[in-house]
Amino acid sequence: MNIIKLLKIDPFLLTLIIVVITATILPCEGDTKRFFETLTTIAIALLFFMHGAKLSFNAIIDGIKNWRLHLVIFVTTFIVFPILGSTLQIFVPTLLSNDLYLGFIYLCTLPATVQSAIAFTSIARGNIAAAICSASASTLLGVFVTPILIGIFMHTQSNGALDISDAIYSIMIKLMLPFVIGHLSRPLIGKWIDKYRKVINQTDRLSILLVVYVAFSSAVINGIWQQIDLISFITIIFFSLLLLTIVLLITTYSARLLGFNKQDEITIVFCGSKKSLASGIPMASIIFPISVTGIMVLPLMIFHQIQLMVCALLAAHYAKRRD
Repeated sequence: MNIIKLLKIDPFLLTLIIVVITATILPCEGDTKRFFETLTTIAIALLFFMHGAKLSFNAIIDGIKNWRLHLVIFVTTFIVFPILGSTLQIFVPTLLSNDLYLGFIYLCTLPATVQSAIAFTSIARGNIAAAICSASASTLLGVFVTPILIGIFMHTQSNGALDISDAIYSIMIKLMLPFVIGHLSRPLIGKWIDKYRKVINQTDRLSILLVVYVAFSSAVINGIWQQIDLISFITIIFFSLLLLTIVLLITTYSARLLGFNKQDEITIVFCGSKKSLASGIPMASIIFPISVTGIMVLPLMIFHQIQLMVCALLAAHYAKRRD
């Protein structure tokens, strides 16, 4: 455990790796696969229902008040990131396969993560209230915006492998509808949600593990480990570091040029540079054919760990400077 803490490794990522290994050794097939797919569909709907229920109306109103800060974060999350991701096309097929490139495009269209963005903002002594509002609003917007961005940035790249219109329809019905119903149900179940938030967070993670197991089971059967080798992993790590570095520089210097104070700069940096594993993996299972979902989420899984490691160091640096 000390090594895990020293290397800033997310324990949940280790659990994901164990699930991938399990899927590699014991992939689900036949009736077992159909059972897990049904269970996963129910778990994902419940996941987004809970996301909607956890988002308070006050958080949305507070977010609107500090609109300049949130505008910078949302532009970075939903415009700058996808544009940067699309530039990686120049490395296809020399360094990136088309599937991995689409995986990076998908990564770049996702909303910001909530928990780690708020945690790092707190460690760095930034504007925590703004971070809570921004991260929550990003999750809300992501349910609407991510399918649209996928339609824009993937339509010409999928070579007919993806039916974008069907994907958008599915994500609206299977994700957005439970999200909206959950949010509308907050007056009835909000106190219960807040009281058992930790238990609900564990339920969220269980649904992600189910998606990963089903996705990688199918990917293993379709030969994912014949497509991904050590060089591919190194390439994903390199481009993840490159994307994160560029975005961190953009958010830092944009905040300074626009005259934000140090607390708001910290919030912009940590909320604008994150991508959500919790939202991304369930969405991928709906958007992409099950046979390619495993390879599509690889960049997201690796980027998630890299953003945690880099931002942990950056948050500590900010905290020392403020001291």
